[in-house]
Amino acid sequence: MSKQYSTDTPTGTWGDWAEDRALRGIIRTALALPYERRVALMGWLVRKVIAPRVGYRKRALEHLNYIWPDMPDERKAEIADGVCDNFGRVFIENYSVKDLLARADRTILTGAGLAAIKTARQEGRPVLFVTGHFGNFEAPRAALVRQGYQIGGLYRPIANPYFNQHYAQNMHDLSGPVFEQGRRGTMGLVKHLKQGGMAVLLFDIYDSGGVPIDFIGKPAPTLTSAAEIARKTGALLVPFFGVRSADGLSFTAEFDAPLEHDDPIEQTRAMTRALEERITRHPEQWFWIHKRWKPKRQRRRAAATTAP
Repeated sequence: MSKQYSTDTPTGTWGDWAEDRALRGIIRTALALPYERRVALMGWLVRKVIAPRVGYRKRALEHLNYIWPDMPDERKAEIADGVCDNFGRVFIENYSVKDLLARADRTILTGAGLAAIKTARQEGRPVLFVTGHFGNFEAPRAALVRQGYQIGGLYRPIANPYFNQHYAQNMHDLSGPVFEQGRRGTMGLVKHLKQGGMAVLLFDIYDSGGVPIDFIGKPAPTLTSAAEIARKTGALLVPFFGVRSADGLSFTAEFDAPLEHDDPIEQTRAMTRALEERITRHPEQWFWIHKRWKPKRQRRRAAATTAP
């Protein structure tokens, strides 16, 4: 499997190095525990200790207030706590590659897209899966890997170069190749798809160069690159989602029917609606901690527009 990310010795600040060493220590300690205990522990640790200190919970509440201002505060607090717990679980699950793959046999696969995926595999046709930071977005990928699929991905590098190095390696270990976002990485992904490969791309990240597309009722800059890449390569464009079950450990992998190759903006709206539907059902499973809308900036713009 080719690696399309930097394997050079990373360079960064002393603070980056110290942060990475602290995170490595947490990961190493958690991985020494039985799987069920480590996942529950990381959920608790992020929810109770890390999220309140680094501002994750505050940001989640800010976004919930922006999107659902009329929701009772108690419910918003409950969702924010669930978001932080899910984030901690996803973090250590995705560092537990062997366990994640072993448990993937228990994942329930469902949806109209499954038949199309199997047909595409038989025909050697590329497939580009699109998803968001919901549930565990690696769970469907792991379930397909257990069935013999090889699924690469395009990822946005983490700002801390020391942490990013093993973060990228970990994704590669699940099922490479992985491609770092940027011109070189995108070219690598396109080549991989044109050769009949399969890959996954997360589209729900704020990007100032994106198209304003309504997301849960508010405009959010969204890149249309997934739809554009699918059209360029002839790949099926299939939304999938790893929905966490009530036990906190298992998943249902939902595969939607392929999106028709049409206008990239309309396709991006369609995949956004698919993600919105899951968030409506399970709001605590989406990463409200991400800076998806930047509400303070949008409120300032709105105020300037309405000012006399």
